[in-house]
Amino acid sequence: MISVAVIIIGFSADIGYILGDTKEHCSKFRGTRTRAAFVFVIGFWLLDLANNTVQGPARALLADLSGPDQRNSANAIFCSWMAVGNILGFSAGASGSWHRWFPFLTSRACCAACGNLKAAFLVAVVFLTLCALVTIYFADEVPLTVNQPNHLTDSAPLLDDPQRNAISKSKHDMPAAPNANGNKVESGHESDANLKHISKKAEDTNGSFNDGPGAVLVNLLTSLRHLPPAMHVVLIVMALTWLSWFPFFLFDTDWMGREVYHGDPKGNDHEVKFYDQGVREGAFGLLLNSVVLGVSSFLIEPMCRWIGSRLVWAISNFIVFACMATTAIISVISVREYSGGIEHGIGANQAIKVASLVVFTLLGFPLAITYSVPFAITAELTADSGGGQGLAIGVLNLAIVIPQMIVSLGAGPWDALFGGGNIPAFVLASLSALAGGVVATLKLPHLSSNSFR
Repeated sequence: MISVAVIIIGFSADIGYILGDTKEHCSKFRGTRTRAAFVFVIGFWLLDLANNTVQGPARALLADLSGPDQRNSANAIFCSWMAVGNILGFSAGASGSWHRWFPFLTSRACCAACGNLKAAFLVAVVFLTLCALVTIYFADEVPLTVNQPNHLTDSAPLLDDPQRNAISKSKHDMPAAPNANGNKVESGHESDANLKHISKKAEDTNGSFNDGPGAVLVNLLTSLRHLPPAMHVVLIVMALTWLSWFPFFLFDTDWMGREVYHGDPKGNDHEVKFYDQGVREGAFGLLLNSVVLGVSSFLIEPMCRWIGSRLVWAISNFIVFACMATTAIISVISVREYSGGIEHGIGANQAIKVASLVVFTLLGFPLAITYSVPFAITAELTADSGGGQGLAIGVLNLAIVIPQMIVSLGAGPWDALFGGGNIPAFVLASLSALAGGVVATLKLPHLSSNSFR
């Protein structure tokens, strides 16, 4: 799905051209290509769905393959490999030469920037295919046994499983038969028969329920009420954490192009040039961010042993708060420096450019924590739940996608109130990070440092 999505996105301009968009050359046309935009949005939705879908199984498989003493190390290593992928991806985005290396990718509807995107995506598809094949071949997964006697459902460790309750109840509430003295004793034969009947009935009920098309969604939503108490706090902190990250993820390179370099993708040739330069500089900043992310991933486990995962996660949110506040301040200074406003000054002030790259780089450290510590805490809190770790991580993913929808739907109208700038989104991110840090400090559970050895 990811491969199909990025190909749709990369070739959206050409598809829109075929479907009836303007025939004017892309180097001269400055309007909106509606059909291409529609195709792009479809591809982006598909890509977002596929990315979110792959996270749950990847994290759950990681928890299954790693032993109790390896979960936190495994999440740190997982994070370091994500950093390697980010470095390769943002290196591809920072390069403006793809269209010269693969000139056949450009067309009348797809100029240099579009050709760069196509080439980078096609290379990414090759890497993705290789990595997926390696995972499928080497990850020796033990499948769950279906219709096993006394089988507990995947959600049983987290839910009040009906079968488990039925069996437990049968042991304590079984009818008793009178003995020769008039006292009632439990008939072993009758007890075993009733127990088998209840177990079989519960098994059939669970089996038919788990095979239903809406079973997964029902289990996921129902589990919100039956998670371990500490997991509710983890979900709250996770939601606040990602509410602070998504404005950065959605607007980072656009912010660099508009508010640091003062370009405009729909402006004249000079404005478009500066905007593209800012976007590439933003990709370079994300490359530096990924380098710090990779290095920091090896520091997380010692830090968790030293001060505990609760404080490590809280510190990361406070760092995000400071960086997002700094980003908003940089935007305000940049606006004041150019009397024409955010989108009308041309060029980048060197000091503002350096400060922006520093912020991008520093954010790599809290990002490493965000990619590993919450999942390690979840695995620790649900360590005795067996297959329920997958369900818990699925619920944790809800705390990621809901903030994403909030930011995606709300950031555009908020930014429009400020003339198209990204300041409101970054202010929201700063406040969310501060709230997340406070809640993490006061409410997250204290996990033993021994669990991080």
